Amino acid sequence: MKTLTLLLALAATAQAAPPASFFRALHIVETSGRTGAILGDGGKALGPLQIHRAYHADSRVAGDYSRVADLDYSKRVVSAYLQRYAPQSWAAGDVTTLARIHNGGPRGATKQATVNYAAKVTRLTK
Repeated sequence: MKTLTLLLALAATAQAAPPASFFRALHIVETSGRTGAILGDGGKALGPLQIHRAYHADSRVAGDYSRVADLDYSKRVVSAYLQRYAPQSWAAGDVTTLARIHNGGPRGATKQATVNYAAKVTRLTK
C-alpha cells in the first residue's frame, strides 16, 4: 500500500505545473497581451512571450524559431525551458522563481535584476 501511495504522489508531482494565469501574466508583462511577431529587446526577442533564439534552442522544442510568434507555440517553449532549468519550481508552481528564470536565464533566480520583473508577474498571477 505504501508503494502505491508513493507512486501516486510521484505521478501527481510530475503532472504539477504553474497555474494558467502564470502564462497570461507573462504575456501581459512581456507584450501587454499583444500577439504576433512582436520584436523586443532591440530585435533580439520575438513573439508574445518575448523569446530569444538561445532560449528557444535551450527549450529543445522542435520547430523553427519564427514559430515563437504564435502564442501556443511560445507557451510550449516556455514550459519546456522552465521544466528543464527549474523542474522543482515547475512542480511546486513557484511562479516567482519561474518568472525570474524566464526573464534572466537558467540562473535568473539568483540575479537581482529579475526581482522587479518577477514581482509584476507574481502580482498578475494571483
